Amino acid sequence: MPLWRNRLALCKIETTYNTNSSPASSDALLFTELDVQPLAVELTERETIQSYFGNRASIVTQRSVPVKATVELAGSGTAGTAPRWGALMRSCAAAEAIVASTSVTYSPVSSSFSSYTMDFYKDDGARQAITGIRGTAELSLSAGEVPTLAFDQMGQYTAPSALSLPTPTYSAQASPVAVNSDNTTAVSVHGFSACMSAFSMSLGVDMTFRQLAGCTKEVLVTGRAPSGSITIELPNFATKDFLAIVSAQTTGSISWQHGQTAGNIVTFTASTCAFDAPSIEEADAVTMITLPFRPLPSGAGNDEWSLALT
Repeated sequence: MPLWRNRLALCKIETTYNTNSSPASSDALLFTELDVQPLAVELTERETIQSYFGNRASIVTQRSVPVKATVELAGSGTAGTAPRWGALMRSCAAAEAIVASTSVTYSPVSSSFSSYTMDFYKDDGARQAITGIRGTAELSLSAGEVPTLAFDQMGQYTAPSALSLPTPTYSAQASPVAVNSDNTTAVSVHGFSACMSAFSMSLGVDMTFRQLAGCTKEVLVTGRAPSGSITIELPNFATKDFLAIVSAQTTGSISWQHGQTAGNIVTFTASTCAFDAPSIEEADAVTMITLPFRPLPSGAGNDEWSLALT
């Protein structure tokens, strides 16, 4: 009897799109959520005429594999070494810049999109090799909880084959630390040093599965529109008038640092953010303001946000 919890995924970046990168047991990734739909199909019903009621037969026009996966937001444990989830991040229209022994930084790109292969194992002696995976992700932090990166992606279908579970080797994933005043510091919103209870941002990558006659099928990245929200204690309006900032659509930066130990420090920066309509609520009898925001690119482009690991 296969057990649901005994799932395993090996993930490795592809050198060439949709060419199996042959992940090894050392490419194992620790997930907190992992939902692989082994086959999604688009069907076209045959328009046959029949002399009786009932369904008509359909043909399959497209096959794909949706992948939803969540990892803990933590560094590799070594400054300048990419985390194991780096392949997934790169497949979300992001570049990975490594400075040896110093930093790994992710930032958006508008061309030359990466992809990865996932070997997905279930506890039934079957492996499904999913290639050409791309998609989007959402970054989430809540006070008192472990921060996460949730990926919503899609890859190309291949039939599962019989293959025993390998013995995974987990590395380059440091233990996460909770979001709190000790671990999460330097929260800045439009230059204001804020007390933050929650933060989230979707990378907003648009994707579609495209398969035209005479062309190579592909999970195609077609656009990007990141958006998010941040919840902070409401400051005195004389100190920082966020309502005036929203009303005037004044742009400014949002940044924070999570983690205090080298190799496990994550710094988020969005230099040019515009706010949408805010909301006011109560938490622990304290008035909070939630500011939905939209990171904007500069004239140079591809710089709406960055995620630096040091």
